[in-house]
Amino acid sequence: MRILLLILFAASGCSALIYEIVWFQLLTLAIGSTAVSLAILLAAFMGGLCLGSAGFARFAPRRNPLRIYAVLECGIAIFGLLVLAAMPLVGRIYIAVAAPGLPDMLLRGAIAAVCMLPPTILMGASLPAIVRWVDATQGTTPRGIAWWGLLYGGNTAGAVFGCLFAGFYLLRIYNTATATYVAAAINLVVALVSFRLPSGTSEPPPSSEPRPLGSGWPRPSSSFWPVYLTIALSGASALAAEVVWTRLLGMMLGATVYVFSVILAVFLTGLALGSAAGSWLVKRVQNPRLALAVSQLLLMLGIAWTAYMIADSLPYWNASPLLTAGPWLSFRLDLIRCFAAILPPTLLWGSSFPLACAAVASPGEDSGRVVGGIYAANTLGSIAGALAASLVLIPAIGTRQTERVLVATALLAAWVVLSRERSLPSRNRQGAVVTALMALSLPLAAGLMWRLHPIPGGIIAYGRRMASWNGTVLYTAEGINSSVAISQSTDGQTEVDVNGHVEATTEPYDMKLQRMVGHLPGVLHPHPRSVLGIGFGAGVSAGTFTRYPDIQRITICEIEPLIPPTSTRYFASQDYDVLHNPRTRIVYDDARHYVLTTPDKFDIIASDPLDVFVKGTAALYSVEYFEAVKAHLNPGGMFSLYVPLYETDETTIRSELATFFQAFPNGTIWANTVDGQGYDMVFLGQSEPLAIDLDRAQQRLDRPDYTPVAQSLREIGVNSVVDLLATYSGRGSDLAPWLLGAALNRDRDLRLQYLAGWGINSSMADSLYRQIIRYRRPPADIFTGSRDRLRALLYAMLPESVGTN
Repeated sequence: MRILLLILFAASGCSALIYEIVWFQLLTLAIGSTAVSLAILLAAFMGGLCLGSAGFARFAPRRNPLRIYAVLECGIAIFGLLVLAAMPLVGRIYIAVAAPGLPDMLLRGAIAAVCMLPPTILMGASLPAIVRWVDATQGTTPRGIAWWGLLYGGNTAGAVFGCLFAGFYLLRIYNTATATYVAAAINLVVALVSFRLPSGTSEPPPSSEPRPLGSGWPRPSSSFWPVYLTIALSGASALAAEVVWTRLLGMMLGATVYVFSVILAVFLTGLALGSAAGSWLVKRVQNPRLALAVSQLLLMLGIAWTAYMIADSLPYWNASPLLTAGPWLSFRLDLIRCFAAILPPTLLWGSSFPLACAAVASPGEDSGRVVGGIYAANTLGSIAGALAASLVLIPAIGTRQTERVLVATALLAAWVVLSRERSLPSRNRQGAVVTALMALSLPLAAGLMWRLHPIPGGIIAYGRRMASWNGTVLYTAEGINSSVAISQSTDGQTEVDVNGHVEATTEPYDMKLQRMVGHLPGVLHPHPRSVLGIGFGAGVSAGTFTRYPDIQRITICEIEPLIPPTSTRYFASQDYDVLHNPRTRIVYDDARHYVLTTPDKFDIIASDPLDVFVKGTAALYSVEYFEAVKAHLNPGGMFSLYVPLYETDETTIRSELATFFQAFPNGTIWANTVDGQGYDMVFLGQSEPLAIDLDRAQQRLDRPDYTPVAQSLREIGVNSVVDLLATYSGRGSDLAPWLLGAALNRDRDLRLQYLAGWGINSSMADSLYRQIIRYRRPPADIFTGSRDRLRALLYAMLPESVGTN
């Protein structure tokens, strides 16, 4: 029976992680993916777990625990399906009434609470419910308490499977609806089996197992507060560490959706194994409170170990196989590195839960109340730790100092229990042990904190390519959403790097692309007045619009407040100091969230986001997002989008093109080449068919008030309209045969982030470019003008066409 319940509870953990991943993906589409939005989602999810675990014992009857557990699982399935069905309506309501500032934050919190509190409250109640069956069969004995920890560990082990199952299969192959149906089916099977099992009674059998000597049972409840405080501090350090290390490892390994799944799976694996180890210790230690304190002292070493591995060891491992290997080999190597780095501290966090339960349990006490209280305290601490790390500590003091705070938190958690143990009457030997531990822990913690090193600047700048990249890091900083670096390559070019990936550079070919994002719609739109720039980067794309005399308003939406002032310090001449231009207004928000909630419309929307393989960026490449962009264009408006061909495979670029043309059937694509080789592209979309009068466009460039525009183009080697428009590479009708069967990226699946993450090691830029222009047809209905200028344009395009034959 116990083994069967362990399997059932593991299945429940699997479904819970599938729900969590699905709900976070769906809700971030509506309320944004800023640090504040993610903190609200995390607080709502874990807050429900806390409320469920704390309130269960107070309101649920003690009889028929497995019947109650079955009802909880049914309820989780029902609410999971309701959240999926109601999400479109919830998103529309939010978008309709969202307002900037504090009201919007409160509304985001309310939306998250309405969606996630009902099912997560039931999830939180499931552990206290199922341990009541153990209490009814084993009693509150060391053996019974060990099974509490095993159930907790089994649930976490199931969560590991759910994390990998959702990240590598359900959402990669199917979509959020299918993943939800699978999770609900698991809940219903667990409920059915649980309902048919013998439920047990509320009266525990007399224990024939002697409790460990010195365990101190029973104790007055007033002496339990140090244990609850310690387990809360342990939860705080665990979730804060997860925030810090996920951020650092994400930069190091490549911030794809798969890497984040691997990191979370390893973290949960450590918790599961640690809980199993703690359950084994419960039956053997004499004083579980002292064992809990020792685990926190050892945790200081574990935190320091992970900090050392991330800062001083892993960055210098030979990562060259990761840059050319297939995805499965890359993920296996990522898994090894994650295990090497974060397994030791997660084992100790996992062991803390059963030890804390043993430290407060007394014979005859309601096991549901004991487990619910410990779980609630741990979860409450986890909420505080995650919010503090993501919203306060990292942006204020950085990851290095935050790791030092984690060591200090572990020390404090140990001292809370040790101080209480020291004040209790005890034998001299135990008192001496407690005194020695407290005396030695202070210099140990100080030494560990002193030895912690910051993450190498090369990781922030070059990420997984650090070992193969020759350059000098000039500046680094860690913001609330992203880490930023300014670096200089060996040829003297400057670049801005975000989260381990190059965002923009002063290389001539990158400067051309960045300005093409602005100049293509700027030159082709007859009378642009207002512009929205998506992503600041180096500010070059947005800065091109300062050259246009008719543009009166430049709005730039940037998710990380650190980037605009940092980039401006190094790129002011290249971006024409757009940050301080009187026409410029910066909005710090998730781009998708801003586009969906702003009432403003624009003549031009120019988008230069992070590469699509970065987790979350695919939300800026979906059909629904492109439709929202189109709805925010004034009549005759234009939308330009940067799309890389490097680190991209054929499946990814076909999906990007098919999705773009689904929303913009009259769209066109324009290439940026390096020495004639394909490199990256600009997608250009508008509602109406594109019609370009070459003579009129050249006349505008020749006007005196357009002299700054012409100069900006000459700086990137474009001396005429013909030079700019010769980059034309095709349109949807040309590419229709090649795009047949390509996967569309929609909100319900965000398939593109899985496709792009799978092809991140590809080196197919020129091959993809050649395949695209092979389908290009003479655009006679797009370009008009004098015969000489049309002939010059076709001649400028001809060499690229010949190169495909």
